[in-house]
Amino acid sequence: MSYKILIINPGSTSTKIGVYEDETQLMEETLRHSTEEISKYATIYDQKDFRKEVILNVLKEKNINLSDINVVVGRGGLLKPIPSGTYATTPELLEDLKVGFQGQHASNLGGILAKEIADEINVPSFIVDPVVVDELSDVARVSGHPELPRTSIFHALNQKAVAKRYAKESGKKYEDLNLIVVHMGGGVSVGAHKNGKVVDVANALDGDGPFSPERSGGLPSGALMKLCFSGKYTKEQVGKMINGNGGFNAYLGTNDMRDVVKMAEEGDEKAKLYMDAFHYQLAKEIGSMAVVLGGKVDQIILTGGIAYGKVTQDYFKEAVGFIAPITIYPGEDELLALAQGGLRVMNGEEPAKEY
Repeated sequence: MSYKILIINPGSTSTKIGVYEDETQLMEETLRHSTEEISKYATIYDQKDFRKEVILNVLKEKNINLSDINVVVGRGGLLKPIPSGTYATTPELLEDLKVGFQGQHASNLGGILAKEIADEINVPSFIVDPVVVDELSDVARVSGHPELPRTSIFHALNQKAVAKRYAKESGKKYEDLNLIVVHMGGGVSVGAHKNGKVVDVANALDGDGPFSPERSGGLPSGALMKLCFSGKYTKEQVGKMINGNGGFNAYLGTNDMRDVVKMAEEGDEKAKLYMDAFHYQLAKEIGSMAVVLGGKVDQIILTGGIAYGKVTQDYFKEAVGFIAPITIYPGEDELLALAQGGLRVMNGEEPAKEY
């Protein structure tokens, strides 16, 4: 039996929706929301009815009959730490999305909107691999101070999707492989996937690991402490230095790797230095994850938008190709990854998890 799946992926100023028949995309739309529209609402949750109306109107315009939909899947939000998987939209899960257990973000609306629309047509609804997926080994949680344990916040949806894709294309089980997955977009994350679990990964959101186009990554602790207490910056300003205005944004005034590469190729020595440093830090992180996996790495997978770049591809083939073969899945197809998560449950390949 084939299944028609409605996908809902809310972002800060847009909502991406898609309709799939199994893994075949039938429709994809990015619904843009102006600052004026969004600013009317005091909280993320207050945007729910507005976004739902926009979604339903576009589906109607595209002649998508809701009665044909078999399952609705939403992007997961900032829930409490949970293992990887596809989760049913239970009351407990919906409440934590509403209050923002680990923070307020538009992605919290994904599961809430999926549940409301699914209930109206009497079909199941799920979320898949939110950024708070946490499968860290105990030793990976230790930071150096008990008040500051390491936490797992990373690009779980895409990392898990490409890892399972590689396993499927290789004719192997994801649970039987040791993989290093390198996600490179506005943020970056490098995960050690050991027998189906991401046993080590940095908190890619706010302060660990390599720097990225928009994030500072791990900064010198003493210097950061002095900066925080210098009186020059507010808490919010320091937060933006770490996430949003860090990385390439801070060094070069752009968050587009293509701009950085072009500048470097045209002779900009600063751009060349920071481009090299970006690759260097990621290569170091890959090496660290190889140690986590005991040197037994079946494959290194490069993914995310930056993985399209030949300069980046060539660098990693040279720098870390000795560790393991490299597979490249450029881009980040979140809608398909969400569809695949829902489909695995509907096909009985895995059970829906309870939050």
